[in-house]
Amino acid sequence: MDLKKSPKASLEDKKMFFLLIGFVMVLSLVYIGLEWTKSDVTVYNVANTDFLVEDELDVIQTNQETPPPPPPPPAPEVVEVLNVVENTQETKSIEINTEEDKNKKIVIAAPVSAPIEEEDQVVFQVVETMPTFPGGDAELFKFLSNNVKYPVIAQENGIQGRVICQFTVNRDGSIVDVVVVRSVDPSLDKEAIRVIKSMPNWSPGKQRGKPVRVKYTLPVNFKLQ
Repeated sequence: MDLKKSPKASLEDKKMFFLLIGFVMVLSLVYIGLEWTKSDVTVYNVANTDFLVEDELDVIQTNQETPPPPPPPPAPEVVEVLNVVENTQETKSIEINTEEDKNKKIVIAAPVSAPIEEEDQVVFQVVETMPTFPGGDAELFKFLSNNVKYPVIAQENGIQGRVICQFTVNRDGSIVDVVVVRSVDPSLDKEAIRVIKSMPNWSPGKQRGKPVRVKYTLPVNFKLQ
């Protein structure tokens, strides 16, 4: 047996009605909430509003004066005036007799060059490779100590000191131009010159790989025991 519902008991027709009632209730709750949290707003009236108005500035247009053009440069001074004069003087003609000159030989001489200073005459103070005594400085000091003879006059008078000599080492290593640049006593100076002249040939100094003449300074010490 089938059960039949009454049309009045069906809720499908009242669905929209209940939906509208729900929207109304939700809106009412939102409005009540907003009114509940609303705070009082205090409005302040400004008594004097004159300072809010900006002063108007009058802009006056001025005429800009253009600078005058620079003065023209001064005219160049005329130092000398050249007067062109017609040349009426006749020049002498030169006759060339080719028959007489055709048998003459023309010899062109070689240009004469300026004298070149020889490298042997140039004496260097400092070079890339300085001259050295055979065996080095140790052998040089040994040679001096073994060959220097203390002068008797200097020993008797108690004279001692350092004699500084200067000499030139040639390209072949020979010693020339020995002079004393700081003297102590004539007897000591003479002995220092004698010992330096008796030294064997040195290894010559070199500049750019070539042997050159070099000036060398050497001190000779004289000290009493």
